Formats: sequence, structure tokens, C-alpha cells
Amino acid sequence: MTKQEKVQFVIDTLENIYPEIPIPLDHKDPYTLLIAVLMSAQSTDVRVNQITPLLFEKADNPYDMVKLTVEEIRDIIRPVGLSPMKSKGIHGLSQILIDKHNGKVPQNLEDLEELPAVGHKTASVVISQAFGIPAFPVDTHIHRLMYRWNLSNGKNVVQTERDAKRLFPKEKWNDLHLQIIWYGREYCPARGWDLEKDIITKTIGRKTVINEYLKAKKTRS
Repeated sequence: MTKQEKVQFVIDTLENIYPEIPIPLDHKDPYTLLIAVLMSAQSTDVRVNQITPLLFEKADNPYDMVKLTVEEIRDIIRPVGLSPMKSKGIHGLSQILIDKHNGKVPQNLEDLEELPAVGHKTASVVISQAFGIPAFPVDTHIHRLMYRWNLSNGKNVVQTERDAKRLFPKEKWNDLHLQIIWYGREYCPARGWDLEKDIITKTIGRKTVINEYLKAKKTRS
């Protein structure tokens, strides 16, 4: 199978499994998405979706958010982890949105990445999911799968994003990034991975990864 055929196989398989793509983080507009994505760093979507309604009940826009103190925000979001940094980021970016962007979330990576606690991945998720602008945010699932599928050397997320954008058609990026995340969670996790259920890795996977898996399985049995 050529690399292009492998890429097409990935696209076709994911579209078949996820014709309708669930959105991982609950939100109602670009601002609430931005806050939810920021909160999801080193946390789980499930945990974030439990906490955001409590925060958004008090403040679901930058003008109300800056009325809260950093401490009040931190008390609400504590269960998602890293709350000291995240609460400062949420308060700080809300103030900048008011001062520099008329309370609106900017629709470009440069302005988003200038906001406190907003890195490249968070900014990419927001422009992709909130505004439909093509982006390919790489999280741990995508990084792992691109390596397992032999579509990237897996040295770092920057390289993985570059490879993904080079290999996959631009009009597919926004859907694919979500489809790969769901596939990684359901069929190709870091722990408790069952190769038999993982049709993509079984078909096009990196030989060394498959051999290591089989060797470990043999040892266990």
C-alpha cells in the first residue's frame, strides 16, 4: 500500500465509523469553547463538561467573567486540575478580549496565541471548531496514532501536525482531527490496547509497533 493509499484508507475508515462526529467539549459559542478547551489541558473532557456549567452559570462571557476574582474562578474550576494557572488565564484573557477585541474571540491563530494560557493547540481547536477554519490540532491521541500508523515519526507534536497537514486534504482537517481523537479513545488507546479491534493499525501500522505488541501479548500469555 502506498502512503497515499494508506491516507485514503484512514479517511474512509474514519468516515465509516464516525459519519456524525460528536463534539467532545460542551459549549454554545466561541468564548465558552475557548474556556472549555483551556480547562481541558491535562484533564478529561468528561471532567471539564461537569465543571463548565457551574462556571458558565456565573459567567459565560468575558464581561461577566472579569467581575469574578481569580480566586472565585479557581474555586469553581479546582476539580479540573492546574486551577491556579487556568483561573489566572481565564480572567486575564477575558480582560484582553474586552480591551483589544470588543469582547469577541479573534478568528486567527496569532491573536489567540497571544492570550494568556492559550497555546497553539488550544488556538487551533478554537479556530477549527468555533469558526470552521481548517486546522489540525494535535493532542496525545493524534500524536500516538500518527506514529502507530507510520504516518509520522512521532518525534514531537509540531512534526506530527506538519505531517498530518501535508498528508491529509485541507478540507478534511477539521473532521479528521476529531475522528482520530475518538478512534484513539475507542480503538487505539495507550493502555489496554487490543490490536484485533484496531482495524487501522492492524492494516497499515508500523511494523515495529505491531511486533512489540505481539511480543508483549505472548509474554503475558
